[in-house]
Amino acid sequence: MDDPAQTDPLEATKLEDGIGLCLSGGGFRAMVFHLGALWRLNELGLLSKVARFSSVSGGSITNGVLALAWKTLGFDNNGVAQNFKKSVADPVLSFSRQNVDIKAILVGLLPGQSAGKRVAAAYDRALFHGATLRDLPPRPRFNFNATNLMSAGLMRISQDYVADYRIGQILNPTLRLADVIAASSAFPPILSPVEIDFGSQPMTPWPAAQLGSSAYTKKSVLTDGGVYDNLGLETVWKRYRTVLASNAGRNVDAEERPSHSWPLQLWRIVNVIMNQVDNARERQLLALAKAKQRQVGYWTIQTDPKLFTANSPISLSAEQMRQSAAISTRLSSLSQADSTLLVRHAYLLSDLAIRTYIDPALPPPTAFPI
Repeated sequence: MDDPAQTDPLEATKLEDGIGLCLSGGGFRAMVFHLGALWRLNELGLLSKVARFSSVSGGSITNGVLALAWKTLGFDNNGVAQNFKKSVADPVLSFSRQNVDIKAILVGLLPGQSAGKRVAAAYDRALFHGATLRDLPPRPRFNFNATNLMSAGLMRISQDYVADYRIGQILNPTLRLADVIAASSAFPPILSPVEIDFGSQPMTPWPAAQLGSSAYTKKSVLTDGGVYDNLGLETVWKRYRTVLASNAGRNVDAEERPSHSWPLQLWRIVNVIMNQVDNARERQLLALAKAKQRQVGYWTIQTDPKLFTANSPISLSAEQMRQSAAISTRLSSLSQADSTLLVRHAYLLSDLAIRTYIDPALPPPTAFPI
């Protein structure tokens, strides 16, 4: 793996024979959906082979739990972590019972308070317990993506670096993990923005940086990574020959009578814009696969299992999949039934996608994990 101190981490100079896994946004729905995909990848021995995990928004919560647990997973000779349920699944499922967004929004309305800080506090209290980026393993790389409202660019945050292509980078950052993930999942405008002060670790500007002044290098004002790239694809597709992507985002439904109210119009427009960002990234990924420039395994919460050629002894009904895709994308409590359904849905789809497009010789599952 290239030393980030010697190369520009934003523009890879070569394509590597590795696996990059992208986890989309979509609130707690995405957080739990992606858990099901990770569960199946672990059983297949592929989780241990992923070189880079890239996430935005709700996907970053699960990515953060996995990253912090990675050193303790203890992969066996087949590359399977026998303690995945205890170390990754149980904390994510437990956290999915909490209500985060409404409390954060109400606190954020108070003078001097911030909804983003409240979300970060909830993440830290339940999942990360003061951990920083320095507590993550040196490899694989875990990327958490946020949108920089100051530079209008993508900010990529990992255990090795913080980087914005218009500004510069920080090597070996010491940022608190909960703050990073709160920034990645700061849905605009209600949970946004999250301001991160780099303190004694200001960014070092790129040689040709457009925005290298201290106003940009000492702090960043961030919002949801899905504003720029809701698949987390940007940090993966340039570098790895095999791209896996799990998409739990919601398509924006048509409206016969859109509101003329300014606030409701604004809300509608935000959702339409983010939906188009998602669609553009999806088309980019599928174009790479069609041109055979990448080996792609892609599944979405709306994917019809019949589109995959692999067969499976396990299944969900059309009504169960419809119910799963209708679950809210908020950071709000999920019932045990909804969490179980989301895990099973992604477990099924990820398995079919991988055995269709990545390795047809892999064995099918015998039962759902929960």
